[in-house]
Amino acid sequence: MAQFRFKALEEVLNRKPVDVKREENLTSDYYAMYVFDRPKMKKYLSGGAYKAVVDAIENGTTIDRKMADQVAQGMKSWAMENGATHYTHWFHPLTDGTAEKHDAFIETTSNGGVVEAFSGKLLAQQEPDASSFPSGGIRQTFEARGYTAWDPSSPAFINGTTLTIPTIFISFTGEALDNKTPLLRAIHKLDKAATDVAQYFDKNVSKVQTNLGVEQEYFLIDEALYQARPDLVLTGRTLMGHASSKDQQLDDHYFSSIPTRATAYMIDVENEAYKLGIPLKTRHNEVAPNQFEFAPIYEEANLANDHNQLLMDLMNRVARRHKFRVLFHEKPFAGINGSGKHNNWSLTTNTGVNLFSPGKNPKSNLLFLTFVINTLKAVYDNQDLLRASILTAANSHRLGANEAPPSILSVFLGTEVSKMLDLMEEAVVDRKMTPDEKTALKLNIGRIPEIILDSTDRNRTSPFAFTGNRFEFRAVGSSANNAPAIIVLNSIMAKQLIDFKVAVDKLIEDGIKKDEAIFQVLKGLIINSKPIRFNGDGYSDDWVKEAAARGLTNINNVPESLKAYLRKENMELFDKLGVFNKSELEGRTEVEYEKFIMKIQIEARVLGDIAINHIVPTAVQYQTMLLENVKYLKDVFSEEEFKELAAGRLKLIKEIGGHISAIKIEAKEMVEARKKANVVEDIMDKAEVYDKTVRPYLDNVRFHIDKLELIVDNEKWPLPKYRELLFVR
Repeated sequence: MAQFRFKALEEVLNRKPVDVKREENLTSDYYAMYVFDRPKMKKYLSGGAYKAVVDAIENGTTIDRKMADQVAQGMKSWAMENGATHYTHWFHPLTDGTAEKHDAFIETTSNGGVVEAFSGKLLAQQEPDASSFPSGGIRQTFEARGYTAWDPSSPAFINGTTLTIPTIFISFTGEALDNKTPLLRAIHKLDKAATDVAQYFDKNVSKVQTNLGVEQEYFLIDEALYQARPDLVLTGRTLMGHASSKDQQLDDHYFSSIPTRATAYMIDVENEAYKLGIPLKTRHNEVAPNQFEFAPIYEEANLANDHNQLLMDLMNRVARRHKFRVLFHEKPFAGINGSGKHNNWSLTTNTGVNLFSPGKNPKSNLLFLTFVINTLKAVYDNQDLLRASILTAANSHRLGANEAPPSILSVFLGTEVSKMLDLMEEAVVDRKMTPDEKTALKLNIGRIPEIILDSTDRNRTSPFAFTGNRFEFRAVGSSANNAPAIIVLNSIMAKQLIDFKVAVDKLIEDGIKKDEAIFQVLKGLIINSKPIRFNGDGYSDDWVKEAAARGLTNINNVPESLKAYLRKENMELFDKLGVFNKSELEGRTEVEYEKFIMKIQIEARVLGDIAINHIVPTAVQYQTMLLENVKYLKDVFSEEEFKELAAGRLKLIKEIGGHISAIKIEAKEMVEARKKANVVEDIMDKAEVYDKTVRPYLDNVRFHIDKLELIVDNEKWPLPKYRELLFVR
């Protein structure tokens, strides 16, 4: 193993950068060339078919079978002209990844030949054998039926030689088995609720769109070194490894010059992403060595999530061309930055207004404040639900560390917006306002663009920060599908806006004028949600104490966090909105418990194998060398000289022996703890047992391995070390 390690290092040192250049044409010339977007639909579809698809995208209308046949023929013609030989329904099962089954564009003929064919029936619906996808008990293994149905709002694209059609995935009884179906439901619900509130200010608003911009952080590791680390291959993170003498202490990697090989890789990813219509805008070095980020221009949320899932797959495939592997794990290396997926979330109207952007007059700024304040209340009331949507086995390593948002949910607004809310709290009273009060308040509200301009500083310690025209939900994990977080965020925002409108309408019915009614309800929301507002350092110990005093929850325990989904009030929330019914919510919560258990179980197995079969034999071998050295010393030196020379070596031998014994004991106990946990039948209880009795051994065993790494001869150590993994150029 040690020999393989050094061969891998030699290969890395001798490796030359792959020479990748930007496409010779302008990006705009080939952008979305493999996407069946509106310009291509206009070219390949009849006027009626084109209108049917556009209506389905914009208004949610149904496409009948005749029109679907026309769309399928046009889509097939375009795809085959661009080299496609197969088609697939592409969906998002509850695995955090994507799924696809490729079928050829062929049907047999009576004379024994084949013809290329693709119908509206094949476009609109498929029936994949879905028995092995997780469902949380919604479906039994012997019930293989699962249906995929075309999502026209996310355009089809060509991936390699396959026409890829984004779809939802549902059971025979119509229950969601995926992430896209409830995401579309939540987007629709927020659209309706936000439109109703926006019409207080502008009757021309008929639609509110959820926008999403996903910043994707990741690590690049040389493929040869990756293959020499079984823990990376099997779990996505290093289960052992002592800190490098130098890592990110100097902050010299952040935004620095991008290494040559990484630049070539990024250019290659961008070229491929642009062809698929993924609008990558930014690339840069992140804080940790070998950590980087891609950031796109924001898009409609459903499309943005599809694009992020596609981008992750694309990044993995392109990495192999450059002899890299991508690490999306939230905490692949102990002691340095982990990786997140910052979700920049905003709402825009069909009239072109960003509801989180200040306007040019008091009316538009009251609209802005209405949506900001309702967001605060939604986050405050549902902090546990938001946390449950992002807290996983992997993300729990990152949240609360010194580079990531803490497990305490708080909202950063910036000093100036906070001052404006304080002014509103003081100015608005539960009575009819005087003309002077109205004038003063309108003047203050009218000043919002001036006070916000260039003064909305970011707060890296805030898990939910206002950044000038959007909220940035920073706590989502790098490897995650964004959908669960956005499903919860859109759902709680929809509920809050519905409640807000009910409260305002009641005051209006009682004879209070609309603006005063809005002011009065907003004041109550400002007061009630005040504990969630925090502009300080979210990493400080003082904040943990203050948050507790404010009544904010601080949960870094995954099994405990997931219980929020199953609280009566949250199940009712989702059910009333039509986002999840009871069985869907219970099913996917069970899936999350299963994933947590399996992740810990796999890590424990991998660590036990490496510890006993790689580390212990290496340490014993080195210990034996030292013992032999002691014997030789005794043969050469006098007894007095021998005692002096051997003392240090004997102490080292005993230290090594202590760590070896501890590893063996801890590894054996970890196996026994796993056996006991595995017989627990209730899934929630089992997850808690794994968390409390198995997971701690991962750190215990690692401690002794990392100590041995500092002692054992470098040439004998079987695994690439942090200093080798993190500084590949």
